[in-house]
Amino acid sequence: MRILGRGSEDVTLEERRTRLRPYYYLEPMQLEDVPEVSQLDHRCFSNPWPQSAYRRELVSPEGNFYIVLRQRLPSAQMRESEGQESRFSLLSSLFRSESEHADPIVGYAGMWIRAGEAHVTTIGVAPELRGKGLGELLFVSLMEEAIARDAEWLTLEVRVSNHQAQSLYEKYGLTRHGIRRRYYSDNGEDADIMWSEPLRDTEYLKRIERLR
Repeated sequence: MRILGRGSEDVTLEERRTRLRPYYYLEPMQLEDVPEVSQLDHRCFSNPWPQSAYRRELVSPEGNFYIVLRQRLPSAQMRESEGQESRFSLLSSLFRSESEHADPIVGYAGMWIRAGEAHVTTIGVAPELRGKGLGELLFVSLMEEAIARDAEWLTLEVRVSNHQAQSLYEKYGLTRHGIRRRYYSDNGEDADIMWSEPLRDTEYLKRIERLR
């Protein structure tokens, strides 16, 4: 079935439905994003960071990398030309150069990069949007930045009970190399310490590329 689009353009019903779906895009986290990130952090975790911690991280971009994931809602899409569509429904990692502050932040992630080591500090996705591959997009974006900055390894801590996150990290070649006892202050849960294979290893990079 075809329906009349804007002007004289004909579009299928499925094409119009596609244009009405929300899509997602990534941006560098800015200081003005911190209050909204903090609100989401409180929804994602029982031991959220204080806003001051995010602000401290953002003033040293040479040693840190923090990003936000924004959701473009259908009402905003309809204000754009119908011919301009994003493909992040298919997990595109497009970064926008200009912030579109009307679009809510639905995810965030960050890491330290020091002395050849990329250390993931946080990854969060709005609870109602989990299971859509958005956490994977954020993690892969961190990994890509670590490679671009010539880090040799990537490491992180993960709750021993968080099997879903562990499976994601294992998918990208991370393995367990220790445990931090009572690492999480909210309930005293232990954390598994996971490390990637060498990020400068050609074969490992090829495997990562095939997974993206």
